[in-house]
Amino acid sequence: MSATRRPSPVLTIGKYAALAFYLIFALFPLYWLVKISITPDQLVFTEGTALWPSETTLGNFRTVIFQTDFLAYFGNSLIVSLGTATATTLIAAGAGYAFSRFNFGGKRLIIALMLVTQMFPLLMIIAPIYKIVAAMGLLNSLTSLIVVYTAFNVPFATFLMQSFFDGIPKDLEEAAMMDGCTRFQALRKVIFPLTLPGLGATLGFVFTAAWSELLFALMLISKNDAMTFPVGLLTFVSKFSVDWGQMMAAGVLALIPSCLFFIFIQRYLVQGLTSGAVKG
Repeated sequence: MSATRRPSPVLTIGKYAALAFYLIFALFPLYWLVKISITPDQLVFTEGTALWPSETTLGNFRTVIFQTDFLAYFGNSLIVSLGTATATTLIAAGAGYAFSRFNFGGKRLIIALMLVTQMFPLLMIIAPIYKIVAAMGLLNSLTSLIVVYTAFNVPFATFLMQSFFDGIPKDLEEAAMMDGCTRFQALRKVIFPLTLPGLGATLGFVFTAAWSELLFALMLISKNDAMTFPVGLLTFVSKFSVDWGQMMAAGVLALIPSCLFFIFIQRYLVQGLTSGAVKG
């Protein structure tokens, strides 16, 4: 029996070097965000290219938290993102299960229409969406954003959930129903626990999409008390200047809920993203 061949040192070093380069490339913008957020205003331009400022301050964070409406924008974004993620995941789970388990008339047409909705640029449909939302009396409300975000995220989330249901053998449901379970009981007791990774992946994707969306929030919301975080960042830009320190501090604070959310669903998210990699 031949001995296991070890990879060459050059190849190993090359792999670690490539990984290190990728990490630096991916994390450097976040590092720069933190660096500018703790840089005093008078040093932002004089020491703007330095890797670390000669002085640091938390004044930008205090100003953002206590002297601006950022906390209100922050709360609005949380409401919209969590509402959108929950509604989209519930709808997509039901639709994905139906597409995976049942054959019905017009199934392919519905799938094709859902795919078509993903092909149009947002700028092309923002005007019709605005008119529809205005006719419904939902302008300047968080409800309008939740409804619009849900409508645009449901197609992709449905295909994502369908792929997870397709990976679960139908024999499991049939065995449960032969033992006396109804289809709903089989879904709740057998299928639902197996789709937790898929639900986690869908929640993470939709939450991130809703949290960072700007175009619809900018067009459908004009009142200050209903603005979300991405639109609120624009308040740090005046006609003649940009308050970089406060804007970057607000950006750092806005990363907190996303990080906490992904830490909470990390186990399910990783399983969901890799569950389709191996079949058997």
